[in-house]
Amino acid sequence: MPVSRRTVLMSAAPLGAAAAIRPASAQEAYPSRPVRVVVPWAPGGAVDTVARRVAQKLAEQTGQPFVVENKAGATGTIGAAEVARARADGHTLLAMDNTYAMLPYLFNRLPFDHARAFQPVTVSAFSPVLLAVGRASPFATLGALIEAAKKDPEKVTYGTGGVGSAPHFATAAFQQAAAIKLYHVPYKGAGEAVTAALGGQVDMVMVSPGSALGNIQGGLLRPLAISGGHRSSALPDTPTFAEAGLPGFGVVNWSGLAVPRGTPAPVVEKLHAEVGRALAAPDVKEFLDSIASEPGGMPPADFTRLLAEETERWRKVAAEGQIERQ
Repeated sequence: MPVSRRTVLMSAAPLGAAAAIRPASAQEAYPSRPVRVVVPWAPGGAVDTVARRVAQKLAEQTGQPFVVENKAGATGTIGAAEVARARADGHTLLAMDNTYAMLPYLFNRLPFDHARAFQPVTVSAFSPVLLAVGRASPFATLGALIEAAKKDPEKVTYGTGGVGSAPHFATAAFQQAAAIKLYHVPYKGAGEAVTAALGGQVDMVMVSPGSALGNIQGGLLRPLAISGGHRSSALPDTPTFAEAGLPGFGVVNWSGLAVPRGTPAPVVEKLHAEVGRALAAPDVKEFLDSIASEPGGMPPADFTRLLAEETERWRKVAAEGQIERQ
């Protein structure tokens, strides 16, 4: 499945109108005070880690604090809803990731307009998806795992952080590409799923490389394949899915920044430029490389198209994978 690359009052009306008729001054003034970066996930995850590194760089560049706040819950919708209600002036950002594109297929109703609540700014990082098994697993290659799954449907098990989580969707896409049926074992979080794979309670997990590198380097997890068009420098011995015999699987995770819809265009452009400058910094590039990720930086229009394409992709995966809305 190919993936496009793509991208975190007395009366608001008079202030918004003033910004609209004075785009130059809005651009010069931004940011004029501390900026909130809302991460709709718990601290320590991939989205949070990248957002914090980018926020630190943005603060250095602009002279204003970019303060990361974790507002976890309800598959990211609690934090997203808070940003959707915020004033559209660029001082409240959402650390958006590919899970956002899955939300219409997880909930019958969302507390915001999924298609119109946000203006995507840019992708901060692209991260491949890694399929891994425990060190005691009988599966030494991706082909062996797929062969076993075809022979005995639903006998091969996989763990995720829960029904509707990004790994659940990614594994559903993997099953469709490989024409196999696995058995899903949902846990309360991704960490529990990885622990289950380490202990042999499940046969496999699909995770971001950054969250698995320690266990791989320690010999506790065995990576069988990684998504993307080329091998990761952090895992040079791990073949891509195409190299391992499954060219149809191309899911790649991404995370980026978005602002409430209606944020003035000059502010969006300034924020995009500053994020691009941050991603080009040697220390940020080194950091992303260390977690097997690549810098983003795409323009807002391209990120908007990416989000639309991803939303359509997951619609098909959810329908074929029989992932039910809550």
